[in-house]
This record gives sequence, C-alpha cells and structure tokens, in this order.
Amino acid sequence: MAKQQKNKKFNICVIGAGYVGLVSGACLAEIGHSVICVDNNREKVSKLQKNISPIYEPGLEELIIKNKKDGRLSFTWDIENAVNKSDVIFIAVHTPTKENGETDLQYVEDVSKKVATAMDEYKIIISKSTMPVGTGQKIKEILKKNCKNGVAFDVASNPEFLKEGVAIKDFLEPDRIVVGLETEKAQKIIADIYKPIKAPIIFTDIESAEIIKHACNSFLTTKISFINAIASICEKNHGNVEEVAKAMGLDKRIGPDFLRAGIGFGGSCFPKDLSAFINIAKKCGYDFKLLKAVKEINDKQKENFIKRVEEMLSGVKNKKIAVLGLSFKPNTDDMREAPSIGIINALVNKGAIIKAYDPVAIENAKTIFGKAISYCKNPYETVRDYDALVFLTEWPEFFDLDFKKIKKLLKGHIIIDGRNIFDPQEIKKLGFNYYSIGRK
Repeated sequence: MAKQQKNKKFNICVIGAGYVGLVSGACLAEIGHSVICVDNNREKVSKLQKNISPIYEPGLEELIIKNKKDGRLSFTWDIENAVNKSDVIFIAVHTPTKENGETDLQYVEDVSKKVATAMDEYKIIISKSTMPVGTGQKIKEILKKNCKNGVAFDVASNPEFLKEGVAIKDFLEPDRIVVGLETEKAQKIIADIYKPIKAPIIFTDIESAEIIKHACNSFLTTKISFINAIASICEKNHGNVEEVAKAMGLDKRIGPDFLRAGIGFGGSCFPKDLSAFINIAKKCGYDFKLLKAVKEINDKQKENFIKRVEEMLSGVKNKKIAVLGLSFKPNTDDMREAPSIGIINALVNKGAIIKAYDPVAIENAKTIFGKAISYCKNPYETVRDYDALVFLTEWPEFFDLDFKKIKKLLKGHIIIDGRNIFDPQEIKKLGFNYYSIGRK
C-alpha cells in the first residue's frame, strides 16, 4: 500500500503550450503523470501531435516524443474535454505586460471561465504563469461565479523558475518548489504530484507565492544591473570588472551567479517581471525606486554599447557590421526583449549595414528585422569583408572560433564584445582592436 501511495499518478491538464506550459507538461509526464496539453493555436497543436516542438529548448523535443510514445503526453485544442479528464489543471497562458507596466490578465481570466464551465467535479486549479499578487483570488472569484451547481475546487499558485536553455533540468532538479494554497487537501495532492522530484517544497499562502516569483526575478535583475554599473566604474578607472565580480562572488553572502557584465538582461521574464513588480508596488502605495534604477541602468547599458560601437568605427553610417548572436541568451531561439533588437535597430537607423548569424534564432529574428539586415549561415560568412565584428550573445560555438581565419576575412579588424566572451589580451595579440565591457 505504501508503495502504491509513493507512486501515485494524476491526470493533469496544462493549459497553454507555450514555453512554460510545454516544458512543464513534458516534465510532469516524465515523472509519471498522464498529461494533456491544451492550446487554442491549432497549428501549434498539430505540430506537437506530429512531434514537432514549436520552440527550441535542448532536450524538449526528445522528451515530448518519448512521453507521447509511452502514452503519458497528448495535445489538444479541446479545453472542455481535457478539463473533464483531469484531476488537476495548470494555467500556463501568456501574461504580457501593458505599456504602463501592468500585467495583462485577459488570457488568464478567459481560461478561468472556460475551466469553470467545463468542471463537473472537484479539481485543483494551479496558476503556473507569472501572475501579480491577487491573481489567485481573482481566479477563485471567476471560478465561483461560473462553476455549474457549486462544484468544489481549490486554487493554488505554483510559480515556475525555469531558465531557458536548461529548463528541463530546472524543472526536474529544482532548488525548491514553491506552492501557495489554502487547504490541506490541495497540499496533499500537490505534494504527491511532486513526490518524484527530490527538492524542498515551500508551502505558503497564495499571495506570498505570487510575490516570491516577482521578488526572485527582480533581485536577479538587480544583481545584473549592479555589476553593469560596476563595469562602467571599472572602465573609468582602469579596473577589471571580472576581477571585481570574482572577489564579490566568493563572498557567500553574495554568490557568483548573475555577476557577469554585459549588454544587459532581456528575455520573456526579466524585463516583464521587473516592470510588473514596479507596477504592483505602485498600486499598493510603495514607490520601488530601487527597481526603477535597475531598469534605467539596463536600458542605459545598451545605449552605452551603441555609443562605443560608434566611437570605434568613427561613426556607423555606411559601415558594415557583422553581428554574432541574436537570441537574448545562448541555447534558446527566444528573441523576446533580446538586447540585440534595440542595438541592431539603433545601428540600422544610424545608417549601418548589418549581417547577422545565430545558431537557432534566425527565423525568429526575421520576423523582427525583416529585410533590414542580412542573415548568414555561419560566423565566417558573416564577417567576410566587413568593417567590424560585434558579439551580442555568448553562444558556446563562438568560444571555438578560428580568429586567425577571422583576421583574414574581417576587413576592419575591430571586435566589440558585448558579452565579455574572450580574453582581451589574447585577442589583441592577434592584431585586433578589441573592446569588451569593464575590462582593460
């Protein structure tokens, strides 16, 4: 009997087959549950039914294929049928940020109504997307208002902490699992769901769980902006930001993670969550000046980098600039809020001619830049006969570039490294005019 309890499996519905929903659904299936992923985009569902992942995430497509074959994972656009077949429903839909920084909850509210009308027995509805504090109670109100015949339910918040590029490992081997809920019944079920994952579970109230996600991401952005501010001070005083960061990171109170200087943070989470948390604070009467400064430093970092490119090329009008790396970080094709977007658009607007290469993000980049820039199939084709080489993403394959070959191909012998990938002295020895951030 104890063995059966240890391996208890659940029928789970994950609504939203985007980045969070797809990774969560595949991983929940991997630990033994029966998972139905729902999405209203029929083209996306059709691709997933054919074992084609709509996003690039190392190991994800293989995980989808494996768990589909084993009968634990399926995809549909029929939300009513999926809800009826499930014990637990995870809401993982898009929560974009409005221009004023407020989180747009229209998709969450719409899905909550559909779940309510489809339910015919007790379910747990768990918010997986990043949502502002108070959303759990809003979901609860919508469910109460739209449920048929007063069907019982519980609401919980289970924020994700997935880093693109290592999301599967983050889900299956997390530092912690955070769950906000209201009843012992929900706590027992959710504890059983996550029993195969060996990590501490922090059970708290719904509001605290919602705040935890925004607090974590906002703190990490603060570390990034802090070290970028230090990099500016290093440049003005002939210091080396990497040596400063190394010494800081050895302090156990600080730690080394997120102390890497560069062109700033981007992606689908950090900029959105930072703006949302500033707005959340404002709505409850707190002026979060610290986070406003974090955002300002991040924006300024890209502006400073553009100025440096201009200085090294004595102006960029009609200058040919090769760009390596477009995605907001390596090991993903995600272009959302990528620093490359603002930097490339600014250079193009100033008259620069851009060729670019990225290992996986080219197709997504085309939807953003269109024909304003040219796209290449490898780094060497990108630099041929151009005036300067700019690095905007630290893809692992760039670490193994043949710089002697690049020296022959690159006309201008200027390298501007926005991610501090290389050793400045080694690159300079090869005859390049090399700039990196906060280093000599």
